[in-house]
Amino acid sequence: MAGRIRQADVEEVKARTNIADIIGERVALKSAGVGSLKGLCPFHDERSPSFNVRPQAGFYHCFGCGESGDVYSFLRNMDHVTFTEAVERLAGRIGFSLHYEDGGAAPETNSRARLYKANAAAAAFFTAQLRMPDAEAGRKFLGERGFDAAAAAHFGVGFAPKGWDGMLGALVAEGFTREELSTAGLVSTGQRGVYDRFRGRLVWPIRDVTGQVIGFGARRLFDDDKGPKYLNTPETPIYHKARVLYGLDLAKRDISRQQKVVIVEGYTDVMACHLAGVTTAVATCGTAFGSDHISALRRVMGDDTAAGEVIFTFDPDAAGQKAALRAFADEKRFAAQTYVAVPPSGLDPCDLRLQRGDGAVRALMDAKSPMFEFAIDQALQRFDLSTVEGRAGALTAAAPIVAEIRDPAIRPGYTRVLARKLGLELSEVRAAVTQAARRGAAAAGGAGGAGSQGASPRGNAGGTAGGGGAGGTGNGVGGGAHAAASAPLAPVTLASLPRDGDTRLEREALMAYLQFGHAMGEELLARVIEVPFLHPALDAVRAGIAPATVNAARHGWAAAAIDGVREPYRSLAAELLTEPFPASDEARAVASAISIATRVLTRALDREKAALRGTSQRLPEGSDQWREVQLRLRDIELESRALTAAD
Repeated sequence: MAGRIRQADVEEVKARTNIADIIGERVALKSAGVGSLKGLCPFHDERSPSFNVRPQAGFYHCFGCGESGDVYSFLRNMDHVTFTEAVERLAGRIGFSLHYEDGGAAPETNSRARLYKANAAAAAFFTAQLRMPDAEAGRKFLGERGFDAAAAAHFGVGFAPKGWDGMLGALVAEGFTREELSTAGLVSTGQRGVYDRFRGRLVWPIRDVTGQVIGFGARRLFDDDKGPKYLNTPETPIYHKARVLYGLDLAKRDISRQQKVVIVEGYTDVMACHLAGVTTAVATCGTAFGSDHISALRRVMGDDTAAGEVIFTFDPDAAGQKAALRAFADEKRFAAQTYVAVPPSGLDPCDLRLQRGDGAVRALMDAKSPMFEFAIDQALQRFDLSTVEGRAGALTAAAPIVAEIRDPAIRPGYTRVLARKLGLELSEVRAAVTQAARRGAAAAGGAGGAGSQGASPRGNAGGTAGGGGAGGTGNGVGGGAHAAASAPLAPVTLASLPRDGDTRLEREALMAYLQFGHAMGEELLARVIEVPFLHPALDAVRAGIAPATVNAARHGWAAAAIDGVREPYRSLAAELLTEPFPASDEARAVASAISIATRVLTRALDREKAALRGTSQRLPEGSDQWREVQLRLRDIELESRALTAAD
């Protein structure tokens, strides 16, 4: 059995990996200053971005929930993998061969890693089978819907042969066990033993946002197949249908760039939209669109302003309308504007493309209507507006919908729309909307102050980082292992620091050391890091990172330095490392960092000079001690002049 990965390899893989690339596969990151990126936190729901990434340091920190760490801890927390698997996954991305302490080969025993490998092997098997003679029905199905071989290859569409164990035999031959294939949801067990879950079906691979195959959706092709029309992978350790969106791996880049997403109802609809040029289309996988889907999309969109668009496409039948109203219930969780696009004549995007061409699919998205307008119309349909009673009931049903509109510039317009649709006086409708808004606010207040959407599900916002730093145990314990024995100290944050000049200088100095210490010069950094600070929390951070500054030339040294900071100051150190530095470009940032360090040294010399002058006044003039003090005062003056000249 292979031993631990050599520490030198752990560091080398991390040094060669850009943490922004890894996090950027899941979170839309935007520039937040020199060497700093920002996005919506993947570890808790929030309305505005507080998740900062510093690629140079290989470090991330969320100012909302306190999560922080290096690229290994990110993978561990996001994908629930072991530290070893996180290293192996990143090594595989860059083609780096790992070495183990006993010289053994890479271990293959991690269950989640094996599930990913099994799904990847199954996807390769299915795509190869689509080219076989027995897959004619599958190729015909695709062709009749306007998809050629290139389209099938782009989306990874495959074919599961009709036999009971074709895939099972192929994957067992590759070294997978029946238990692994069962855990992956690829096989089932019945009276005849273990057999392929997908048989005689067209198969779509379902990938996570990073492109790893985690499951499959399979469409019935043959009349003798008595199973459901669509059969998906069951819940597994890596596949959770309520969190997965088909096509997100292909659409994420354009979703992030355009801040737009189109939500359709099926695999072929996603294919049709992408081929028609609507490359931001995704679909749920056998379940209703829900809150977990919203969280995933908001992170990819960078959904922190109303500039984005979310377009739902639904069939105009009763089921489609019901699905649309379910989506409307969660609409307020998007910062982006939400719309509904209802295809003409009941055609889904796939049929629309087939019958009317690519332009019709694009036109469908352009003809979208606001979600609120759709919801109002749905509410009014339940009432007979020709009667007084019907109009009164409709107003009671629709007023809360208008009251929920977040944008105060839009709400009055919909109030007028509702008045016009009902044939009522504007003042009457406005009063009903205002009353509905008050009831909604009262209900929200009575919910017990559940907290803002920026609050951490793990506890108090801005909590201690714990998490894995460089080297990466990522155990989340940090310095609080004894917390059960004594009350934990309250965490210190940047927001809690006083605003006086000395504290501001010390805060900026620590930001300079951590973010640009590698460029300040070894001699200057070594000298300035030993200068004590007045603020106790900032001095605790300074003392904690001081030993690590000897490695400031190494990639990721600052992330490792934070591990040396004692609690409750580690989260403050993480904030200082990731808080955007006030400069327009890196050259100015480095110059500013050096200037700040010089000011720290000058302040220390000034304080020493003032103390020595007081001592000098208490000593007999001409005594040996007095002369020593005078010599030191002269040296301080020379040092101060040298610092001023250098600055």
